[in-house]
Amino acid sequence: MTVTLEVAEGVGTLRLDRPPMNALDVATQDRLKELAEEATRRDDVRAVVIYGGERVFAAGADIKEMQDMDHTGMVLRARALQDSFTAVARIPKPVVAAVTGYALGGGCELALCADFRIAADNAKLGQPEILLGLIPGAGGTQRLPRLVGPSKAKDLIFTGRQVKADEALAIGLVDRVVPAAEVYEQAHAWAARLAQGPAIALRAAKESVDTGLETDIDTGLAVERNWFAGLFATEDRAEGMRSFVEEGPGKAKFR
Repeated sequence: MTVTLEVAEGVGTLRLDRPPMNALDVATQDRLKELAEEATRRDDVRAVVIYGGERVFAAGADIKEMQDMDHTGMVLRARALQDSFTAVARIPKPVVAAVTGYALGGGCELALCADFRIAADNAKLGQPEILLGLIPGAGGTQRLPRLVGPSKAKDLIFTGRQVKADEALAIGLVDRVVPAAEVYEQAHAWAARLAQGPAIALRAAKESVDTGLETDIDTGLAVERNWFAGLFATEDRAEGMRSFVEEGPGKAKFR
C-alpha cells in the first residue's frame, strides 16, 4: 500500500510509502482519501500525524503519470485530486504534518491540510507548478494564502521557488523547526497530548476556526455560539468544570 494508517496511543499516523520520493500518483491520492475518511470515523483515532518517512515528506504529483493526461482527462480527475486532500483537511480531529526533506507541489499542499506543521531543519517546501506551465491544483492557491497571506503565497506560486525550513518558519508556512531525527517523535507527542483532550470540544474548536476563516464574522460567531452552548451537553464539559473547581486547572480526565 502506498499509504497506511497505524494507530497507537489514540494517534493515527497516515504514512506515505511510495519510494523513492512519495510521488502522489492517482492510486496514492485515492488511498489517502480512503484512509482520511477512516481516521475520521474511527473512535480510537483521536488525533492524526501525516508522515512521509525519514527522508522525504512528498515531492509532489507523479509528473510522468500526468504527462500522459490531456485536458479531458484532467477535467475528470481534478475534482478527485482536490477531494483527496480535502478529506485530510476535514478530519474533525487535530492533525499535524511531520515534514522531512522535500514537501513540494502536492506534498506542500498536503502539509497545508494539517492544523500544525513540524518541519525538519533540512526540509524544503514550495509550489513549483508554475515551472511546468501549471498552477497548484490540490488546494495550494486557496490554503496557502489563507495561511501565509496573499503576497507571500503569490511569491511562492509565481516563482515556483523552494524555501528552506528557516524561511518557512519565518513566513508562517511551518510552525516549528526541529532536528530531522526528532520530527516524527515531536509530531506524535503533539498529537498524543491532544488525543487525551476532550474530543468533542476539540472538534468544535477546529470547525469553528475553519468555518470562520471561510465566511463572514457574524456567521463564524453563530457557529462558535452554537458549539459553545452545545458542549454543555457533554460529559467532558461536566468533568472539566468539576475538576477545575475541586482540583484546579489542567487535571481533568476526559473520556
